[in-house]
Amino acid sequence: MSLNINGIRIPDSQMAREATELVRDTESSLLFHHSSRVYYWAALAGQQRCLSVDQELLYIGCMFHDMGLTHEHCSCDKRFEVDGADTARNFMRQYGVSAQDIDKVWTAIALHTTPGIPQFMEPVIALVTAGVEMDVLGINYAAYDDKVREDVVAVHPRTPDFKEDIIQAFYDGIKNKPETTFGNVKADVIADKEPQFVKGNFCSVIRASRWKS
Repeated sequence: MSLNINGIRIPDSQMAREATELVRDTESSLLFHHSSRVYYWAALAGQQRCLSVDQELLYIGCMFHDMGLTHEHCSCDKRFEVDGADTARNFMRQYGVSAQDIDKVWTAIALHTTPGIPQFMEPVIALVTAGVEMDVLGINYAAYDDKVREDVVAVHPRTPDFKEDIIQAFYDGIKNKPETTFGNVKADVIADKEPQFVKGNFCSVIRASRWKS
């Protein structure tokens, strides 16, 4: 089923079509539909912010952002974000995408779990993170009206227990390389000097998001 919201649709190009097929055949249904929703939230966020963005590059960034969680594209020693970014880079090279554009998508994927930085960067980079944050954490949830959310979820459904399912998917993709999860060093420094400091918890934020499931 083709979805068109405010003029936003999946780009009709060979690269986009083959990206859809590859991601659908490689990722679980959970991650495929998550990535597809991320594209719509990201593109709609671009409209909200009046940003001019290459929709095809944005689509590739959104669709490949979790490919590093899959067995086929998971390395033994790199962050899953880097694995996904490398996979996207190798894929785009087949279509003659410029090195500059490949770098944009690579950076967008590599930084999508690093809040506070992508929003100040080039639109493709900023919007991939915005889409992920909306779908996983419910950030900027109120900026999307009920009809828009319902239309996107109707075509790319969330599982009945999506919050727990996505946490499990993250865990399954990184559990064998815990050394790649070294986190925000600033929080570690504050916790070291201020014993009463309570670090933010990613899983708690997911569970508390405005999404029902």
